[in-house]
Amino acid sequence: MKIELLETFHCRAGWRNYHFAKITLENGTVGWSEYDEGWSAVGVTTAIERLRGRVVGQDVMQHEGIYARLASATRQSPTGVLARANGAIENALLDAKARHLGIPCFELLGGAVRERIRVYWSHCGTWRISRPDYYPPGVKNLDEVVALGREVRESGFTALKTNIFRATPEGMVGWSPGFGFPPDEHGRTPSRAVLDGLYEYLSAFREGTGPDIDILLDLNYNCRTEGYLSILRKLSDLDIFWVEIDTQHAAALATIRHQSPFTISGCESLTGLVEFLPYFQREALDVAIIDAMWIGVWQSLKIAAAADAFQVNVAPHNYYGHLATLMAGHFCAVVPNLKIMETDIDRVEDDKELFTSQPDYRDGFLVLPDNPGWGIEPVESKLSRDI
Repeated sequence: MKIELLETFHCRAGWRNYHFAKITLENGTVGWSEYDEGWSAVGVTTAIERLRGRVVGQDVMQHEGIYARLASATRQSPTGVLARANGAIENALLDAKARHLGIPCFELLGGAVRERIRVYWSHCGTWRISRPDYYPPGVKNLDEVVALGREVRESGFTALKTNIFRATPEGMVGWSPGFGFPPDEHGRTPSRAVLDGLYEYLSAFREGTGPDIDILLDLNYNCRTEGYLSILRKLSDLDIFWVEIDTQHAAALATIRHQSPFTISGCESLTGLVEFLPYFQREALDVAIIDAMWIGVWQSLKIAAAADAFQVNVAPHNYYGHLATLMAGHFCAVVPNLKIMETDIDRVEDDKELFTSQPDYRDGFLVLPDNPGWGIEPVESKLSRDI
């Protein structure tokens, strides 16, 4: 079945934009994917549109061959924007192919090994502290952190993930110098105030959740090796499910992992198997975080298989719209070495209108629909061709 069109669409979603690729087959069947366009990947839309000629006219049934053509066209820039454009196209191909065959994508990917996917409430506290206008009610002090932990437990979720915050007389303050906040802490070295405040913040969450909820901590790119080790030593007596660390140096992460009292996860920014291999070879990770939206779900399965060969579990990077959540869910359904799935529960109001349905969460698990393709799509009338 030949591909007739490849288009990109966009919409506002609170403080950011959502972006989508749409493939139309000659019989009218469509396939959708969600992708990200931001400071970490400026130009993905342009790259998709430039690659259109490598896709239109091809047989959607040969999606691996189409991806090989895309990889050949972008081989001199194997990471970053072009890799993410290839991933967006691959994901739309998978949706179109599955819909053409009348099967859910997880059947196309080999069949589900699990019926329900355990999820964690990502950016828990993070969004309500840093963006209260979009994610009310805001969290302004440790008592409200305790209350949020209680809300997670009472909502039926069994895990949450948060970032680096501390209570001050001016309210809750974040610390993420890896992303320029505060803008002048180029040393990325956590002060005693940051360390003590983070300990109190996580302890408040534990008070609210009780002993049976898993707490995950994302440290992002905010330190160098010494700084990460300082945080791990400070938190060593807390009950933490994993600590997530981003670094471009596999040897540095291996050093951290070998001294860590906690499970270490990372690599969410990588865009291909070749990038992941040094982390596997150096035993730098317990859990490899794979962004199937950036990389492409089919290519992500190859990374998950390599991780399995090195006795490493995997988890998806997923903090986007509902289509991305379902895409990540289909990936999670078929990989045997899954740890847990990321998802944002705090949502902007626009999300209710932008997609044909909402993810189905039950008792802390995502339940996938069994209709063809990803099982969800954006409402095209809400989208624009302009960014």
